Amino acid sequence: MSVVFDPWSEAFVAAPYPAYARLREESPVLWFEPSRQYLVSRHEDVNALLRDRRLGRSYLHVATHEEMGRTAPPEYQEPFWTLNNNGMLDREPPDHTRLRRLVSQAFTPRRVEALRPVVERLANELVDAFVAEGGGDLISQVAEPLPVTVIAELLGVPEADRHLLRPWSAAICGMYELKPSRETAEAAVRASEEFTQYLRALARRRREDPRDDLVSALAAVEGLSEDELIGTCVLLLNAGHEATVNVTGNGWRALLQNPDQLALVRADPDLLGTAIEELMRFDTPLQMFERWVLEDIEVRGVPIPRGSEVALLFGSANHDPAAFADPERLDVTRRDNPHISFGAGIHYCLGAPLARIELAASFGALLAKAPNLRLAREPEYKPNYVIRGLQGLEVSV
Repeated sequence: MSVVFDPWSEAFVAAPYPAYARLREESPVLWFEPSRQYLVSRHEDVNALLRDRRLGRSYLHVATHEEMGRTAPPEYQEPFWTLNNNGMLDREPPDHTRLRRLVSQAFTPRRVEALRPVVERLANELVDAFVAEGGGDLISQVAEPLPVTVIAELLGVPEADRHLLRPWSAAICGMYELKPSRETAEAAVRASEEFTQYLRALARRRREDPRDDLVSALAAVEGLSEDELIGTCVLLLNAGHEATVNVTGNGWRALLQNPDQLALVRADPDLLGTAIEELMRFDTPLQMFERWVLEDIEVRGVPIPRGSEVALLFGSANHDPAAFADPERLDVTRRDNPHISFGAGIHYCLGAPLARIELAASFGALLAKAPNLRLAREPEYKPNYVIRGLQGLEVSV
């Protein structure tokens, strides 16, 4: 079975879903020695464990590395871990509760909704330019610039500095793959140091001269430390665009390979909302989400001891026939769609409403302005498994 699940294989990354089907059927909870994790593949179990407070994104609130039978990260990685551990995603209650409440004071539904016209204008401008050029790489020309620009606008990053954000984010996100190399870790550390310095300076300028942006709003929140502000901003950038980029690329690949479903969305723009939810399910942008076991648990008769790490396979859960009718079929009319692409429980994605606005804007603009969109060449997936997306998507219009 360990041969079936091979997250370092390009062939597996390109098409993991048949292997997931076998895992769900034969070994829904499986110890995977190469990554030293328990793989959990069924929707019911993944959904339950995301909400189970006996597991956490971190264990440092209850134990040291040594007490959990773990080794502390190498000292040279400290800048990355300091940055990572100051974001709410890797905090557990009561810190997580405090951080989410404080950040929610600044990252309000009203602020997100106010971005809608900005998002729609940017999407239309990007798509107009893309169509005028006769197509090209949909990832680099539309999918990437939109969410990065939106997050930069939200945070208040000056236009002249925005080119820095995507490379920093890509380098930092390399650390979320399984067993990252020394080279990947060093790149993440450099990006963490540079991004931290940049945001620290920006936050201090905004305290002295507040603007109508999220960094100014966060800087004014009582009880939020500067390190937590920085960790929050980096989390918003990384989570706020990596998934959106990959839903766009993976989603258009799926639509172009299923012309009957693309025709349905073209014919009925009211289907766009359900179509986007289905695209998030069908080719999941975040394939795996990890949790530490804080006290002994048992899943489907398999004991999992404290100190273990479980790998919750989102891509598998989103294709589980126990939760989805005919899960291997793309169905843009699917109404009963309990996908978990945004997570569940206390760590449910804070940016989900903004992601949906961005996806609706970019898919809507392309559907309206590029009625003859078609693949120019077969795309290939990046070698990354956890954050899974295409290297590019060459299309003509």
